[in-house]
Amino acid sequence: MKHVVWFSEVGKEDVPLVGGKGANLGEMTKAGFPIPPGFIVTSHAFFDFIKFNKLGEDIYPLLDNLDVEDTAKLQQTADLIQKKILEGRIPPEVAHAIRGAYRELSRRSTHGKKDVWVAVRSSATAEDLPNASFAGQQATFLFVRGEEDLLLHVKKCWASLFTARAIYYRTKQGFDHRKVGIAVVVQKMINSEVSGVMFTAHPVDGSPKIIIEAAYGLGEAVVSGAVTPDEYVVDKESLAILDKKISEQTKMVVMGEGGGTKEVPVPLEKRKEQKLPDKFIIKLAEIGRKIEEHYGHPQDIEWAVEAGNIYIVQSRAITTIKKEAKKEEAKAEGEVVLKGLPASPGIATGPVKIVLDLKDLPKVREGDVLVTTMTSPDMVPAMEKAAAIITDEGGMTCHAAIVSRELGIPAVVGTGNATKVLKDGEIVTVDAYRGVIYKGRVESEEIKEKKQVEVIRSVVYPTATLVKVNVALPEAAERAARTGADGVGLLRAEHMITAAGRHPAWFLKNDRLEELTEAVKRGIKIVAEKFYPKPVWYRTFDARTDEFRHLLGGEEEPKEDNPMLGWHGIRRSLDQPELIMAEFEAIKELHREGFDNIGVMIPFTVSAEEYIRAKELARRVGLVPHKMVAFGIMVETPAAALTIEDYIRAGIDFLSFGTNDLTQLTLGVDRNNAHVQKLFNEEHPAVLKLIEHVISVAKEHGVETSICGQAGSRPSMVRKLVRMGIDSVSANIDAVKTIREVVYREERRMLLEAARKLEKSLG
Repeated sequence: MKHVVWFSEVGKEDVPLVGGKGANLGEMTKAGFPIPPGFIVTSHAFFDFIKFNKLGEDIYPLLDNLDVEDTAKLQQTADLIQKKILEGRIPPEVAHAIRGAYRELSRRSTHGKKDVWVAVRSSATAEDLPNASFAGQQATFLFVRGEEDLLLHVKKCWASLFTARAIYYRTKQGFDHRKVGIAVVVQKMINSEVSGVMFTAHPVDGSPKIIIEAAYGLGEAVVSGAVTPDEYVVDKESLAILDKKISEQTKMVVMGEGGGTKEVPVPLEKRKEQKLPDKFIIKLAEIGRKIEEHYGHPQDIEWAVEAGNIYIVQSRAITTIKKEAKKEEAKAEGEVVLKGLPASPGIATGPVKIVLDLKDLPKVREGDVLVTTMTSPDMVPAMEKAAAIITDEGGMTCHAAIVSRELGIPAVVGTGNATKVLKDGEIVTVDAYRGVIYKGRVESEEIKEKKQVEVIRSVVYPTATLVKVNVALPEAAERAARTGADGVGLLRAEHMITAAGRHPAWFLKNDRLEELTEAVKRGIKIVAEKFYPKPVWYRTFDARTDEFRHLLGGEEEPKEDNPMLGWHGIRRSLDQPELIMAEFEAIKELHREGFDNIGVMIPFTVSAEEYIRAKELARRVGLVPHKMVAFGIMVETPAAALTIEDYIRAGIDFLSFGTNDLTQLTLGVDRNNAHVQKLFNEEHPAVLKLIEHVISVAKEHGVETSICGQAGSRPSMVRKLVRMGIDSVSANIDAVKTIREVVYREERRMLLEAARKLEKSLG
């Protein structure tokens, strides 16, 4: 098991081992691009560190059902996890491997005369994928030198996997925290005179232009948005320079005394000069074009120039391209108060909230216009709530601009003085197609036209296959309802039960079950009201014994060797019937209040007998299955899939596939085990055959079928399910729109295929 590999030893197929950043550097090194030399501390080293310090049982339960919208709780959890990691000890064999590689890199770079300065960058094993950019979610440390300092910064990179913004981003993207590891890139430091970012296609509309942003000093100032860089536009085919925007640069980031970085003034005579000479612009664009040709996809590239040499320090796929119709500028009907760079398209109106410090972030509410000096990754949780973003500094390729495009939030950057011109609470209209901010609520003819286009795009596609949404937190119900979903295919019980900081067993032990009933009732009611009369399927409590041990009363939870295969789901509920009966009591009371849209899902069942016993417990509290409430099961085990006829005979109204467990149990793959995660595949033929069998049998008997596992948010899986005849698909909140489009197109494709087949048969 390798703890350290050199760039030349890895490529794009090694993301699980070296992360997206490491794999790309290896791929480009082997392809002959000008990459500064270096090595990678692999994800094996990270997982061995976690195991060596026994951190897994402390860290991951804190993240299960964490409300990432609760900024204070999110930050508190992130701080605690990072502290545990920084206090951990690097396993001796891992430390030995890192020391040896650093000595060899120093020997190659300085001929053995001294320790080499290096950049230490995190490389998460789920980042920079074709459909999700994790840019900037973990840490980068510059000008690190010496073995001990390197080991410290490797640990800091590991800890950065659990910053608040990284946890938030992964949760929103639907990644399993346990499955995401982190590698660390250690690369010879380039002390750049000029550096920046290059897009090999326009990052918004995808047009065939190369966009280069350049600034004096280190590239961190450009990526973070600390300066407004020069912008050069180059024709991709002819490499002719089409346009230049030269920005005045008053500060730059350079090497600090004794390492690290510092900010210094740019000499007066250089501030208004073009940062990169024309010949370097053309040469850089040519390298960018070749990198795109190598990958076959437009690239977002970080570059640096030192002593007249161009170096590529990172490349990743552009994930934010959107085709937008181009219109001639129309005369506005309102007062223009600011202009800037349109970094993420869209139009929004709302009250200004000026954020000058991270402590100001909590004041940003849904629908506000976030205005800040410079954008940063730490602002992502607040950005997600905002209707639009406006910044003083930053360019089109700064990290926060990329994130705003991924979130679909209108953003105008580089206005120069938005934080001074705008006032807290005043209403502005942001036209991020043209980079214009209007005073008050304003609509030009152009804005009206574009809003009409947006309305057309927001129309819900009519599909035969219903598209529902997964809800983990009652607080997210309103946002989930705004997706236009056809109901809730999975409402998790865990958060509403544990929100008070008490383990469910505590309620039982202290004879406080009425409080448990009230907590469940309150949580379900919030969601059921938002979606009424659309169906809401509630999954009864299903938490493993390791998940909530940190809660009051959880300290008495049994310690199991493999909690995933242990005492949870319906098997635990049948052993502690008072708990599930308290849940059933809550649903009965809601039915009496008129909420007849609630369904009950029994989790992790392996026999129809378990399901029958659960229904008997419901009847004991006066909740009549099928009559008062729809009753169904989660198909998460091969046992349930292969005996589905028994469940149908026992009377199920519906079933929903939990693909996470169904996959791991079918393939014999522990989805928490980093060593075998590459084998975890929901689209494995064996898993698909089980799903297809269940759908086929269910259709014969008129039982509704659905899916609510992570695979339900994956287009490739959903296309297969639609062809199998599934009745509904339940996706994560952020994926509903995409999945509806996927379903619509697949159903349309099937109709066309059927029509062509009929036409052919008729001659």
